[in-house]
Amino acid sequence: MWLRDLFLLLDLKGLLFLIFVVLLMIFFLIKKDPANFPPGPPCLPLLGNVFSIESKQPHIYLTKLANVYGNVFCIRLGRHKTVFVSGWKMVKEAIVTQADNFVERPYSPMVTRIYSGNSAGLFFSNGSVWRRQRRFAMAMLRTFGLAKSSMELRICEESCHLQKAIEREKGELFDPVPLLNNAVANIICQIVFGKRFDYSDGNFQSMLKNLTEMAYLEGSVWALLYDAFPALMKCLPGPHNDIFCNSKCLEESIRAEVERHKLDLDPNNPRDYIDAFLVEKHNRNCAQGFEDGNLVLCCLDLFLAGSETTSKTLQWGLVYLVNNRHIQDKVQAEIDAVIGLTRQPTMADKPNLPYTDAVIHEIQRIGNVVPLNGLRMAAKDTMLGGFLIPKGTSVLPNLTSVLFDKNEWDTPNTFNPEHFLDAYGKLVRRDAFLPFSAGKRACLGEGLARMELFLFFVSLFQKFDFSTLDGVGLRTEGIIGATRAPFPFKIYAKVR
Repeated sequence: MWLRDLFLLLDLKGLLFLIFVVLLMIFFLIKKDPANFPPGPPCLPLLGNVFSIESKQPHIYLTKLANVYGNVFCIRLGRHKTVFVSGWKMVKEAIVTQADNFVERPYSPMVTRIYSGNSAGLFFSNGSVWRRQRRFAMAMLRTFGLAKSSMELRICEESCHLQKAIEREKGELFDPVPLLNNAVANIICQIVFGKRFDYSDGNFQSMLKNLTEMAYLEGSVWALLYDAFPALMKCLPGPHNDIFCNSKCLEESIRAEVERHKLDLDPNNPRDYIDAFLVEKHNRNCAQGFEDGNLVLCCLDLFLAGSETTSKTLQWGLVYLVNNRHIQDKVQAEIDAVIGLTRQPTMADKPNLPYTDAVIHEIQRIGNVVPLNGLRMAAKDTMLGGFLIPKGTSVLPNLTSVLFDKNEWDTPNTFNPEHFLDAYGKLVRRDAFLPFSAGKRACLGEGLARMELFLFFVSLFQKFDFSTLDGVGLRTEGIIGATRAPFPFKIYAKVR
């Protein structure tokens, strides 16, 4: 009898000791918030709010949280705190007015594994390496893109390839996404690799497949879990592992292109971004990120940003103009009046197509291709919206909350090109139009993307009438990853 009581006592002591150890761990692992820290929803010990975030539409969930906790609030992903900034005025305060305080990227286990830390690539690097590489990339985009009159011609030529590919569908129901991906990716390929790829090229298609999967997974709940619990997730199977597989495959393809460039490099006549980087590497002796490994990662970033966002925007353009036939008709009437049915569009036509331009702007707004922007980090203790953001805290501007800010847009949840037109039908600039973000971390390829969107969009609707099955409306909810994509859809393209 006494022996059984002793075992029960020991079991009870063991249980109490276990509870004490767990509580002690929680106490030390979860630091108390400083005074005047942004509020946020209740969270689980150690786990934080990871499992509270809606995985399918996280940007909407986070936008709704601002209605409860205000435009500056905090959620926890594991042990890490992230402050979300919502609404045009507060986002502008963070990324424009106080740009220097929120220009750095925070530590991310996922990014560190792909980029070997915050000292490589274009989008996740920091400090002098980031500043030098960003300036270099922008200069190269001007040199091999916007500053060369041939780039406009190249986009028009690629539009012809795209039109021919669509014509081969012979008016039958088809999926336009692969063709749009091919066309848009070929533009950045000409700048980075100095060449375009045939749509049937196997290596090109493999790169696009890896790119699409990587872009989706990097913005998924799996990426959040990996960053919250890296030691655990590294040992577990799951889709998060595909992020690293896809990035490695892309790096191998890019590295092969780099090696081919080295074979016939002419330092006096660089043909593209890779050539120019190799010349700079030779001149600078690998200073400020000019070395082969970083070249591959910078190309990866350019390929990702230069392909995904523009292609997704054009996809949303088809969705919304198929769903709104009267707007498609009005766009085509304006194109017919200014350009006609046979002449190729040019950038010189843009001022004379205000309604079409307004439609493109509205597609970018409501398509919301980059809903959550990129993480920033407070460089020092900073006041934002009346709250203290301690040095080192992760900060995420919610671009969805800007593009759908009810204080800035008359009908934020409706596809309405009038948002960008004045009473006389002229295009108007809207400060809260931030599809490319703003400030020092704004999209470095914005000018090129605007040119691509205009020329591809106008050439498509000049050439074709787009429709889908009678009585069917294309879905507009979107699939969320690092970018926001339409659900798979099929359409008819009838030659006009």
